Amino acid sequence: VQLVESGGGLVQPGGSLRLSCAASGFTFSEYPMSWYRQAPGKERELVAAISRLSGVEDYADSVKGRLTISRENAKNTMYLQMNELKAEDTAVYYCAKGKRRRNGLVFQLSEFDYWGQGTQVTVSS
Repeated sequence: VQLVESGGGLVQPGGSLRLSCAASGFTFSEYPMSWYRQAPGKERELVAAISRLSGVEDYADSVKGRLTISRENAKNTMYLQMNELKAEDTAVYYCAKGKRRRNGLVFQLSEFDYWGQGTQVTVSS
């Protein structure tokens, strides 16, 4: 199993970025996926979660209305569209694969079995 994030970078407040997570080594469409982030000195936190067939999504309150999670199962890829970025969004962003095949969402850290290496997002003027 391999998860590879890309798309991070430096952006000004109010700007946008689109993160991608390319998955391989498993049947992508059978597993729920999520995006997490970790800022310096802080715990890893859930940003967004999506069900295996894209029917259900959920977001941290701090990003609702600004970030959108999506996936293209035919391309084995998950995305995070990030708009209206703020300085507090600065963090390393990770994609994570749910441990079990299921139709719903996964939130708890213990329910993920593979993580990408992360991509840095820095929001600064």
